[in-house]
Amino acid sequence: MICLKSNTLPIIDFPFLNIFYIREHFEKLEAYHSVENWLSWMDDISDKDYVIIDRFLRDELYSGIRSFFLSKLPNFKEAGIGTDTDNQIDSSIRGDFTYWLDRKRDVQLEPFWNVVDEILHMFNRYCFLSLSGYEFHLAHYPSGGHYDKHLDQFENRNNRMISVVIYLNEGWQKGDGGELEIFEKDGSSFLVEPVAGRCVMFKSAEVPHAVLQSHKSRFSLTGWLLYQPSALGQFFG
Repeated sequence: MICLKSNTLPIIDFPFLNIFYIREHFEKLEAYHSVENWLSWMDDISDKDYVIIDRFLRDELYSGIRSFFLSKLPNFKEAGIGTDTDNQIDSSIRGDFTYWLDRKRDVQLEPFWNVVDEILHMFNRYCFLSLSGYEFHLAHYPSGGHYDKHLDQFENRNNRMISVVIYLNEGWQKGDGGELEIFEKDGSSFLVEPVAGRCVMFKSAEVPHAVLQSHKSRFSLTGWLLYQPSALGQFFG
């Protein structure tokens, strides 16, 4: 994936499926983040395959998402490994619980869905991607939960392009665990602390990562920007 650099003038949009809707819908909205910010973030993801953004959400939206998260905790289900057609529960590999989101059903999150429209628009505009959909879920890692090293891609389903993780952990401190470990191409790795409001975006098929064991409840809103819809897995666009 090659993104336009911040000093690059040409802008190209590639129409694909509902991209016209995304663009038209986005243009009716007030931009959540500035173009300057997006260009800087696109530079990072182009150079390093990932970008880490603190305070990605404004306080009001962050609070609304976290309140929604807490209200849905009784409906979370143990997460499995693989697509819907080949899903297996293995707590030795993955120990989180999830609640899949649906834009039509979860209308309380409409301000967040508008931000997703903006993310799609910016990646299509500056990174020459033909993103046409997305899937998001809420994720809860209870104490002891972890996720072994993996890629956010399936062998029989390769349409996930960009992973997006937004943390909802208030009062997180060192020792609480649950850090995201990102593995670099040279074999080294580093830890990302899951502090409240922090967003991590990375290339789904190119960035191996793991979630270290959590020692208290760890909350996040996690999703993927899709190249095209798929009958496999969750898709809401």
